Amino acid sequence: MLKKDMVLVPGPTPVVDSVYEALGQETMNHTDPRFAAIYKDAIEKTREMFKTDGEVFVIGGSGTVAMEMAIVNTVAAGEKILVISHGYFGDRFIKLAEAFGIEAEVLQADWGKHVDAHELDEKLAKETYKAVTITHADTSTGVAADLDMLVPAIKKHGALVILDGVCATAAIEEDMSKTYGDSDAKIDVVITGCQKAIGVPPGLAIAAFNKTALLAREQLGRVPAYYSDIYNWLPIMDDPKKYFATPPVNLIYAYNQGMKLVLEEGLEARYNRHTAFGKGIRAALETYGMKALANEEAAAPTLSCILYPEGVDDAAFRAALAEKGLIVAGALAHLQGNAFRIGHMGNTTEHMLEEALLLIGEAMNELGFSTHPAKAVKVFRKHLTGKSLSH
Repeated sequence: MLKKDMVLVPGPTPVVDSVYEALGQETMNHTDPRFAAIYKDAIEKTREMFKTDGEVFVIGGSGTVAMEMAIVNTVAAGEKILVISHGYFGDRFIKLAEAFGIEAEVLQADWGKHVDAHELDEKLAKETYKAVTITHADTSTGVAADLDMLVPAIKKHGALVILDGVCATAAIEEDMSKTYGDSDAKIDVVITGCQKAIGVPPGLAIAAFNKTALLAREQLGRVPAYYSDIYNWLPIMDDPKKYFATPPVNLIYAYNQGMKLVLEEGLEARYNRHTAFGKGIRAALETYGMKALANEEAAAPTLSCILYPEGVDDAAFRAALAEKGLIVAGALAHLQGNAFRIGHMGNTTEHMLEEALLLIGEAMNELGFSTHPAKAVKVFRKHLTGKSLSH
């Protein structure tokens, strides 16, 4: 596979050859028993990752489709949700709710920080919400939500917990069997896509519902959806030889291979690797005078939003990197031009990140700043010492 650039953006993420090879296999009939067996295997791997007592759904679409599945199958028109927002992407739930006549209120954190725990408790005590949405890792800010704080607070007030794991799944723990504080404080729905920490080309919407969320769907009766109605997908998830809508056959091949790699590495080892990569990259970039928007307590293991030192021209910096074959992302909203975002998740390797640090240092030097790339790489490696990073 020809690889021209090293793309370290918040997604899509690097794809390894074994996943491309799976993607490129002959396209079977979507009702072929051989394909059905592959699809079923992918579904079971997904169930193993989330450890839900309910159902998982792997269908053609995107993370946005999965977000819609989560909302439309648990909340009725006229009911309220609370959106916990740590940045730009948390706010997408507001538009989704509006489309289905659901009232949405927002608890907005300052960019780079967690939401205030006291403010959350006050809001939940004053209003009744059917569900609370959480973006596990926001790709605009590089902030990871504090589930140990959020989940017990939400469940104490009787709301469903809907977790957007698009930039977290397979890199940060999303164990739906885990309890937070109280015996019943669990995550009810997790939604994600395949193109970030799972390391597969884009095109799949993935969702996991526990029994509490499935009961909420049952109590709704009819829902204002067709493709996104989980009741239309339940028979297919049980027996993929059945038909509802044509699945992306080749992408299912690729996803099954991607999930195989995830589980072979081991979830705990994978979580540790991502944590080490995140800490190492942020510490190394500090030697260049660059600072992460989120402090380490709030920082996500999957990507970082990095503030430039004074005087760096964003367009010139990223263009210089692109000339060297390294692609990073610009910042969003009010941070545009003042920061860049770098992904360090999925199939990204230690070698790739070391190379990226060298190239970033070279680009800064060419733009008139004084950096020491070898020192940055040494700092990065120090954070990886003792971690299981064979990948």
